[in-house]
Amino acid sequence: MIELLSGLAILAVGGIIILVVARGQIDQRSRQRLADYQSRQTGAAEELAAITRPRPALPRYRMIPWLLGILLAALLFVWFRWPPGFALASGIVFGLLGWQVEEWLHARTVGRLEEQLADAIDLMVAAVKAGSSLQGALESAASSSNPPLRPQLDEVVGRIRFGDDPAEALTDMEARIPLETVRLFTITLAVNWQVGGRLAQTLANVGRTIRDRIELSRRMHAMTTQARVSVFSIMGVTYFLAALMWRNDPSRMEGFLTSTVGQAATIGAVVLQGIGIAWISRMSRVKF
Repeated sequence: MIELLSGLAILAVGGIIILVVARGQIDQRSRQRLADYQSRQTGAAEELAAITRPRPALPRYRMIPWLLGILLAALLFVWFRWPPGFALASGIVFGLLGWQVEEWLHARTVGRLEEQLADAIDLMVAAVKAGSSLQGALESAASSSNPPLRPQLDEVVGRIRFGDDPAEALTDMEARIPLETVRLFTITLAVNWQVGGRLAQTLANVGRTIRDRIELSRRMHAMTTQARVSVFSIMGVTYFLAALMWRNDPSRMEGFLTSTVGQAATIGAVVLQGIGIAWISRMSRVKF
């Protein structure tokens, strides 16, 4: 009964921590919106844009895996009666793996957004060549796009319709999506909006550049896949040998894990494996 209550208490504390972190992020975004609202009271359109500003297209949740890792370590220590070292090592490895999952999800969102941006640019080029204006081409691209790019384009189109400065709206889009491809796109549109020029040819070059970056990123990812597979294969062999040794001689394996030297060696190996996963993932990440 005491173990059940302890486990429930740990789960409740973990949930409260997650809620507090989420609440803090919401408060921070609210304060930022209020600051934007107070500093940019120059017209009804700017006030409306500050109030209805959407969330960033690329939110990050770096602290959630570590909070879950702490919760897992506490749960293993209190509920399952694991030694403190084993519980702490398991929490660290879980946090590192969760961090890698968050990085992978973020990279997938970035890749999807860049692909949608390249498609939107191709649509804008076709619209401009057909005789559409820049604003009309941007509206067509926004209506044909999908999340996560569509809310950002809708934000720019809506602010321009309300009379906001197009260059300022594009600059805010660049701030919400801190990517080089988006920066290249917004600068191209802002310059053309102010001084004019051959928009179709310029946008076509921008779209080609973005697609070349995507193709290079995919090639680099394919080239580094072997290294990542090798790391996970070595880890799998390690745990397979440990399970085989446990099956053949459980008493000796249990004595090794309960000894001071055995616990230190196991904890060190598990933690180093987690660090190795994070390291190889960091080294294989494509940076432009």
